[in-house]
Amino acid sequence: MDITNLPERRVAILIDQNFEDCEFQIPYKALQQAGAQVVVLGSRMNEKYEGKQGQVSIKPDGTVTEARPEDFDAVVIPGGMAPDTMRNNPNAVKFIQKAMELRKLVAAVCHGPQMLIEGDLLKGKNATGFVSIRKDMINAGANYLDEPLVVDGNLITSRQPGDLAIFTTAILTRLGLGIPEQAMPDESDASAQWWQLAQEWGGNHKSEIVDALNTALTGERYTRKAFELYAEKTADSQLRSLLHEMIENKQRHIQILEKRLSDLDASQSISASAADIYASIQDALHSTDDMAILRRTLGDIQTGVVDSYNLRKQYTDPHSTAIFAEIEADLAQYEQRLAQLYHAKIGTQSAQPARPTTGAAVTS
Repeated sequence: MDITNLPERRVAILIDQNFEDCEFQIPYKALQQAGAQVVVLGSRMNEKYEGKQGQVSIKPDGTVTEARPEDFDAVVIPGGMAPDTMRNNPNAVKFIQKAMELRKLVAAVCHGPQMLIEGDLLKGKNATGFVSIRKDMINAGANYLDEPLVVDGNLITSRQPGDLAIFTTAILTRLGLGIPEQAMPDESDASAQWWQLAQEWGGNHKSEIVDALNTALTGERYTRKAFELYAEKTADSQLRSLLHEMIENKQRHIQILEKRLSDLDASQSISASAADIYASIQDALHSTDDMAILRRTLGDIQTGVVDSYNLRKQYTDPHSTAIFAEIEADLAQYEQRLAQLYHAKIGTQSAQPARPTTGAAVTS
């Protein structure tokens, strides 16, 4: 497509307080670099809007009350906490409804689809969004797809910061926009270096992604060693079998994380290298009782679930985000299995008759 003769594209980005910084910044910068006229719309003209992470602070160019969807080629809805606030503004909801009616390009990421839910705009649509609003989207009639990018007609949706480069590329492509001296991969290219594109548009730097990978690697190496020590100490065959299974799973996670670091030409951190030693020191300080080991195992897994979830929702590299999501899903499964084992053990203990206290009289 010859983009040199296309008219200037006008794009509205809707925000409110506590929008997700990178979900605003990446489309905003990319669209500006591509020569689009980007108009930031809020609910109140005289208010400065702050990003959820404290990285972006911006005053709007106008409001959804005065703006007309007819004057724009596309509307972008970043996520964060802002969409839940905007959905209570009838003017913002009407703006999105009118944009969809006019077949304007509407792009929503992460929690952005909450605006589509409020506007009754998802019925029969293929769409995605952050996992925590999956059920809300399904209840609103959407066919929810757990994919980085879902396009249904004039509607574009993505799940999380890790999808942003793909999400933004899809917007630019459909608007017929390009950026000089900047090649954009095909949005379906899983092998593309999307993190580099995201970085150029204001996303995470390579060093931040490497730090996140090393954080995950430290946790997986620590727990692998801890589980090896627990397996040696426990007399419970069920727990030992489950620990061995989790050790193998941890080893696979470690290999995936190490490969991603290698792909980025990055080295492992000191904390990741020393995780085994730290786990051994910590283990020496605790009880070897089977129930205590089971509870410690459960606690370690629960910490991993939360940590990997937090990593998954922060970084603008889809490859690393996919690794964090896989770790989170695996650990959440083991959390349930450990909880079932724990409940079974508690039930067994409760069912056992109480032993008489030494020296106490026993009556028949």
